[in-house]
Amino acid sequence: MKYLNWKEEKISDFRAENISKMYNAGFVFTRIDKGVIQQTRSVRINLSKFELSSENRRILRKGVEVSMKESVIPFSEYSWQIGKMAKDFYEKKADGAFTANKIKELITTEQNFNFLLSFSDTGYAICYKNPAMIHYCYPFYDLATAVKDMGLIMMTKTIESAKNSGLKYVYLGSLQRPGDVYKLQFSGIEWFDGKKWSEDLEEVKRVLK
Repeated sequence: MKYLNWKEEKISDFRAENISKMYNAGFVFTRIDKGVIQQTRSVRINLSKFELSSENRRILRKGVEVSMKESVIPFSEYSWQIGKMAKDFYEKKADGAFTANKIKELITTEQNFNFLLSFSDTGYAICYKNPAMIHYCYPFYDLATAVKDMGLIMMTKTIESAKNSGLKYVYLGSLQRPGDVYKLQFSGIEWFDGKKWSEDLEEVKRVLK
């Protein structure tokens, strides 16, 4: 499935304030090439309005044994097993959207993403982070050994950590297919409609059907 985008640009100014400005205009980093950003139906959590729901707390209880570790990219501890884990995950979940070599490139070289989250060494998420925001992007985990609901556990832990760290926003990618409605379960959700940020979740659910 082609990634939804309305505009594409290539930036050369990688200062945090410029990148935050572009994200606020609906753009997100891509894996196409360094500096390439696309404007899409971006979805984010305004952390000033985020509170854990009873369902969020239930997910965190299921993942109480899952630890979260933060590392910078380029990641010096990369191994071929991480690339294979990602390749296997995306073959199952997204029709082979990633090769192991592309994952290695994103994790071990200076591209658009600068931050890696690891979850008990059975799950990872490639991210962009600056003092105001984090873009939680390209998550994957070991489908054979991870606990049930590992994807939601990883995402919820990231959001809780971002809130506790004083960040303003967590960006969760885009809303483009019906299955993306799971991203709407968090309080403080906003989505970019092409011109402005909206909090009308019923409208975007209609768009996604």
